[in-house]
Amino acid sequence: MITNPERFIIVSAAAEANYALTAFDNALLKAGIGNVNLVKISSILPPGCSEEENGISFPPGAFVPTAYGSICSETKGELIAAAVGIGFSQDSFGVIMEFSGKCSAEEARNNVEAMIREAFLNRRQALKDMKIKCVEHRVEKAGAALAAVALWR
Repeated sequence: MITNPERFIIVSAAAEANYALTAFDNALLKAGIGNVNLVKISSILPPGCSEEENGISFPPGAFVPTAYGSICSETKGELIAAAVGIGFSQDSFGVIMEFSGKCSAEEARNNVEAMIREAFLNRRQALKDMKIKCVEHRVEKAGAALAAVALWR
């Protein structure tokens, strides 16, 4: 039997390194989800989940359901950004949307907000509240930007 997670964190981080993949790894570490295996999920926050604002202590190597947007670049001077957001309904599940691109954090945030609003319209549900995290990074050598919602029991 599969049980739903009870807690979530919403994080964002950017990092620099010598290689794109190690920049992504550094961003994961900065976000507090670097020593786990991310299992990419789509867009639904289960009902009854509560946010852990001080983070979650994940066991190393754990398989962690995560909705995330990320971008890596090795183009010096390029501006990259990532954003993730959760739209909350009154008494039901939430909807998670993520975005990443060659843009500012504000542009990434605006995209996520628009997608959350559209997702609630498509579901014919009232949007009670939303929470969005975003980050931008100007690439020096190899950079990464990441925004994620990680779920845990």
